[in-house]
Amino acid sequence: MIKTLLASAAVGLCFCVMTGTAQSADCGSVSIAEMNWASAGVAAHVDKIILENGYGCSVEIVPGDTMPTFTSMNEKSEPDIAPEFWVNSVRTPLDAAVKEGRLIQAAEILTDGAVEGWWIPKFLADAHPDIKTVDDALKHPELFPAPDDKTKAAIYNCPSGWSCQVSTANLYRAIGAGEKGFELVGTSSAADLDNSIANAFEKKIGWLGYYWAPTSIMGKYEMVKLSFGVPHNKMDWDTCTAVPDCPTAKVNSYPISQAFTIVTKGFADKAGIAMDYMKARKWSNDTVNSVLAWQRENNGSNESAARYFLKENEDVWTKWVTFNVAEKVRAAL
Repeated sequence: MIKTLLASAAVGLCFCVMTGTAQSADCGSVSIAEMNWASAGVAAHVDKIILENGYGCSVEIVPGDTMPTFTSMNEKSEPDIAPEFWVNSVRTPLDAAVKEGRLIQAAEILTDGAVEGWWIPKFLADAHPDIKTVDDALKHPELFPAPDDKTKAAIYNCPSGWSCQVSTANLYRAIGAGEKGFELVGTSSAADLDNSIANAFEKKIGWLGYYWAPTSIMGKYEMVKLSFGVPHNKMDWDTCTAVPDCPTAKVNSYPISQAFTIVTKGFADKAGIAMDYMKARKWSNDTVNSVLAWQRENNGSNESAARYFLKENEDVWTKWVTFNVAEKVRAAL
């Protein structure tokens, strides 16, 4: 009887091990887009560490940008995962891709949403309480000197390839900022945009432009978001404000922003139980801001910030996975 029980237990153990191995093997090779802003970059490496060590996936990190990544995922089914995808910029085509089964919208990675808009430093807002809206700011070009020509005023835009570059350029034209003495200043990277804000605070000079939260910059520097003076018009946004070089752009307000994890159907089909993780993985702005602040202060890479998060926030990420997966991830840190 004891031999029978032992034999049965051995068979059961073997079955469980084989099943677990099969589920891991099914995950196979996975590509993750590392978007070129900090929160999304760190999220990509969190996913890499958990998928590799917890689920046995073989993960490749690839460069990503909002529009090119969406186009590639939609048309070529690659990369497999975009961990932090701000969906407002492509809501209409994304809805179509989800409905037609090409893409899957997984967890809303930012639990309390994200904030987009045009901002000024709080020290400037305190000194000029009359500036409440973008139009108010445009009445004072002398407060927002351009970096290369102090006789002109500046509105700072996003780096090339970001969806906010499109909306900012359209709003710049719609509000007539050029005619009011402002030039639209492009930035070459997220770091370039960040440095323009840091420089404004260091020199105590005005700054006006696009930015968002959660970010380390918003944690370090106090900024005030300006109103565009009109409610958000979703139809105009989807058909014009978010469309490159829209000739009929109108003044609009940024929508309440949502960032989701987007995966291809091919990944979902092969991922097995790893897909449960993709549906559960989410964090708050406060958590992200604290990780990004650590990264900035320590000049850390996205990978080192991801490891910092996993070591310091077990109460957050262990809720996304099973006990066994969590043990494997802990062992790898």
